Parts: sequence; C-alpha cells; structure tokens
Amino acid sequence: MIESTATIAARTGPRRASMARIAVASSMGSIIEFYDFLIYGTAAALVFPQVFFPALGPAAGTLAAFGTFAVAFVSRPLGAVLFGHFGDRLGRKKTLVSTLLIMGAATVTIGLLPDASVIGVAAPIILVVLRFLQGFAVGGEWAGAALLAAEYAPPKRRGLFAAFPQLGPSIGFALASATFLIINLSLGDKSEAFLTFGWRIPFIASAALVIIGLYIRLKIEETPVFKADREAGVVSMAPRKLPVWESVRNQPRQILLGGASTMMLFAFFYIGTAFLSSYGTNPAGLGHSRPTILFLGIVGAMFFAAGTLVSAVLSDRIGRRIVIVTSCIVAIPWALLLFPILDIGTTWSFALGLSGTLLIVAGVYGPVGAFLPELFATRYRYTGAGMAYNLGALVGGGITPLVAASLGASLGSYSIGLLLAGVSLVSLLATFGLPETRGIDLDAVSGSTAVR
Repeated sequence: MIESTATIAARTGPRRASMARIAVASSMGSIIEFYDFLIYGTAAALVFPQVFFPALGPAAGTLAAFGTFAVAFVSRPLGAVLFGHFGDRLGRKKTLVSTLLIMGAATVTIGLLPDASVIGVAAPIILVVLRFLQGFAVGGEWAGAALLAAEYAPPKRRGLFAAFPQLGPSIGFALASATFLIINLSLGDKSEAFLTFGWRIPFIASAALVIIGLYIRLKIEETPVFKADREAGVVSMAPRKLPVWESVRNQPRQILLGGASTMMLFAFFYIGTAFLSSYGTNPAGLGHSRPTILFLGIVGAMFFAAGTLVSAVLSDRIGRRIVIVTSCIVAIPWALLLFPILDIGTTWSFALGLSGTLLIVAGVYGPVGAFLPELFATRYRYTGAGMAYNLGALVGGGITPLVAASLGASLGSYSIGLLLAGVSLVSLLATFGLPETRGIDLDAVSGSTAVR
C-alpha cells in the first residue's frame, strides 16, 4: 500500500525534530505575539481613555479606546490573506518570523508614542495605525503557529499538539496582567507615574521577548507535510494560482462556517479580557481596584490555559465538533447569568464570572487549533484556516466588545449578556454545518472532498 505524504510525515517528522521542541516553538512565539496584542487591551481598559482621549470624558473616552482596540480586528483578515499567501508558497517558518518582527516593532513603538497632551490629535491617529499593524501581524500568526504544530503531530494526538500554540492567549493574558500588576503596585494604583510612563513599560519590554521568540523560531525546520507536498509538486512558489482564490473558490463554505463557529470564543474572550477590565475598575461599573482586577485576570488565565489543554485532549478522544458544540450550548445560559453574577459586586463574584467565561472559551479554543487546519487542503491551508479564524475574530472580538460598551452604557449590563447569547447561538448553528475531522489524513483533504 502506498503511503500518503502526510502519513509519512506523521511517522518520520518527530524523528527529525522532537514534538516537544515543536510544541515550544509554536507556543512561545504565539505567547509573545498575544502578549503584545493583549497588553493593548489591558491598557485600553485602564489608561488609554485618560492618555489619548482625555477631552472626551470617561464614557466617551472608553468607547474611543475600545474603538482603537477594534481596529486590529479589521486588519486581522487582511494579515491572514497576505501572510497566508506567503505561508502557503514559501513555508510556515519564514512567515512566522515575519509576523513576530512586525508585531514586536508595532508594540515597542506604541510604548514610545507621546500622548495627546504632547502631540495632540496626532497621538490617537498614530495609535490607530500601530494597532492596525498589530492586528495585521496576529492575523498571520495564528494559522502559521497552528499549522506548525498540526502538520508535525501524529494524527491521533493532533488535537493535543495543536493546542500548544493555543496557549498563546491564556499565557499572554496572564503575562500582560502580571506585568501591569507589578508596575501598578510599584507606582501606586492612582499615581500620575502610572499614567505618565508606567503603562509604557510592558510595551517596551516586549522587545526582549521578541528576540527570544525569534531565536526559537529560527532554530526549527519547515513542517514535513509542507516539504513533502512541495517535493511532490502539490505546492509551488510559481505564480500559478493564488492561495486566497483557491480557498475561496474551492472551500467558501468552510471559511464562512469556520469563521462563524469561532465567533463565540472571540466574543467571550475579549469581553472577558478587555471589556471586563474596564467594567470592573470603572467607578460607574463595579469600582474594584486595578490590582484586584489584574490579579483576577491572572487567575482566570490559568483556568483558560488548563481548559484549553483538557478540551484539546478530549477532542482527540471523542471528536472536535462535539467538544465545540457542547461549549457553545453551555455558553448560552452562562451569557445570561454572567452580568447578574458580576453585579453582585464582590471580588469573588468577579473571579467567578471571569474564570467561568474564560473556561467556556477554552472549550472551543482547545479543539479549534486542529479543527480549522483539518478542513483545508495543504496548498492553501495557511490561507483558508487563517481567513476563517480571523473572520470570526473580526465579528466576535472586534465588533462585539465595541457594541457591548455602547449597550452597557445605554441599556444596562444584562443587554450585553443577551448579545453574547446570540453570538453563541450563531456559533452553535455554524458548527453543526461542519464535519467531524478527528484523525483525518491532512494530505487527503482537498477542496472538493473536505466537507460534504
């Protein structure tokens, strides 16, 4: 019997590079990029209204800060298309090095950006451009990191190994919260020093993390599945067909349904990490101290990380789709209970609300690292999986927190729960429209046969 290239890759890949090394490479780069991406959300919730939008007042300033936060989600699909193109033509490794460099440069520049009191309206304009670049980079990061792990992993353990880059948001959020917490405790909860320069330290310090990430990524080899398909002539650098055109023409359903299936996880994650930081510290909201919210963010992130690994392992045993469907079903009543729990107003109620929200996100996020790549053919897998993922991010992570801020101000917090429940229902229905992919031969997936 003739073995497919993916079967050969799965059997021989770990001999050429240990899966432990691949897991570290995929997760470390993802952690660093999401740390850079998420410190913006923390800063947008805690300081950007005062630093970049002081003339607008607390409510409008918060809305404007979350508006700049949402800009990155507009650029994420663009990054998925561009970096997906090069990732499908040149390889996963080279593209991931590029995304890390762009993210690092944009993040450090934000830390050095003068505020509105120094350069006026130019400050928020430049901030929007830099946030756009952050989204552009992270749009190309996820699919490459997921493919790096998934295309090396044995089929029966693909869910587990594809979950390592999925630890990026949880550990990145914990690092972001910890960094801000240390600086906040050092400078004082309400000090001018924190507003003047303290918030800049996490952004500038990310330069050191980027150097570490680059070193790790430059040490790994291209994935065996990609190399085998290139040698067989399945993928080519020649300008024959654009990966974005091939993926849209051959598998539009997978892109749209895959994106819709991930909307819930993005909505819950960015409500939990960015919006709740603002809601929890705002005197008009819950009025908790910054250190309290930041510490609880670290606790919630640990639940998120553990849940991601557990759900990924479950997806290897019982299937990707059933784990995602179950999480979406649980998300609907939880969305309606979330703000009544938070509005109890105690530290414990906030901890429960945040940790429960991130645990539900983990139920989807663990399997999706293998689920989306398994839907697409190798020659445009980077592009297709990246487009699906970042379309979900655009609606769930970009638009939902912005709408939530407006709804909360005008209709009250319970309306945000209704919004989250509606998004969860859409993701549930979309997931039902996708096939089970557990154990699939990655080399056997084609545009015409992937989904029936």
